[in-house]
Amino acid sequence: MTVHELSRTDARRIAVRAQLLDGRRPAGLVDMVRHLTLLQVDPTAAVAPNADLVAWSRLGSSYSPAELTAALENRTLVELRAMIRPGEDLALYRAAMAEWPGRGELTSWQEQRRDWVRANDSCRLDILDRLGSSGPLPSREFPDTCKVPWKSTGWTNDRNVTQLLEFMVLRGEVAVAGRRGRDRLWDLAARVYPDSPAVPAEEALRLRNERRLRALGIARARGTEYPVEPADVGEAGEPAVVEGVKGTWRVDPSQLGLPFTGRAALLSPFDRLIHERRRTVELFEFEYQLEMYKPSAKRRWGYFALPILYGDRLVGKVDATADRKAGALRVQTIHQDVPFSRTANGAIGREIKDLARWLGLELALPG
Repeated sequence: MTVHELSRTDARRIAVRAQLLDGRRPAGLVDMVRHLTLLQVDPTAAVAPNADLVAWSRLGSSYSPAELTAALENRTLVELRAMIRPGEDLALYRAAMAEWPGRGELTSWQEQRRDWVRANDSCRLDILDRLGSSGPLPSREFPDTCKVPWKSTGWTNDRNVTQLLEFMVLRGEVAVAGRRGRDRLWDLAARVYPDSPAVPAEEALRLRNERRLRALGIARARGTEYPVEPADVGEAGEPAVVEGVKGTWRVDPSQLGLPFTGRAALLSPFDRLIHERRRTVELFEFEYQLEMYKPSAKRRWGYFALPILYGDRLVGKVDATADRKAGALRVQTIHQDVPFSRTANGAIGREIKDLARWLGLELALPG
């Protein structure tokens, strides 16, 4: 098979176009999610909730968060492990759910999770009974009757019920049926997920890799492991090399040779265009880190700085916060990684104004 030879510009344009961030706007929310395969749920709303901010970056001010709420309520879109996905895509995960904690010889951590769930089977059955008679319910409605506590070095330590619910999601037993504020509402998966047959495991893995590559445009065959959603794509697509970047890539052949028109876009820190930081450095030569967990004195760009895309380049960050009490979108600083041209400055300024308009806030600029 021919190995495609791409310049960095080619690779960036493929990535931007695949993420629906070029000059053409998607037709609507559901079509957008079907192409991207997911919207990540994150409670941080320094500017706007991530799923809404990602949708606005692509659809513009015509997008209303009420559209997402409606699509989740009618199950056109569903939430699976903090990712909003097209309802029909659940068929690609059913085989893995049926085989939880995994196929073949299990690793030690898979055995540990299996054994912990088994040890707390009475609590699991009690959750299913309560949901069957009274669901949907928030997690606090389930009494903790676990016989063996969950041990972790992280924030999940001793959070027995919520950890058990997460494993029950992986087993295909329960699902997030909605949200009440920031609280997830749980119900039986059979009431939430579409009643579609499972795609066999090997075929499902192939299809997930192909859909992920279509959404990313260009990715590594193998890479760093990420929880929930991988950043690599296996053998999907065709091999490629990128000028000035070590190693081989996989590229979506349908993206090759297409014309490109760019625009200005403000991105969520969780946007999939920049989610895989190594790829962002290699293709875009752009350094970024979410700094909300850092002490303020150690932040370079801001608490929730929004990366700025202009054309096929990531050119800076906007340090902005939605001050809803004051009714203002406060822009502290606009960081220019490269000097903005007059045209770029105008386009980026219009995008910042559009963000304030979409949020229903007055724009408060520095100085």
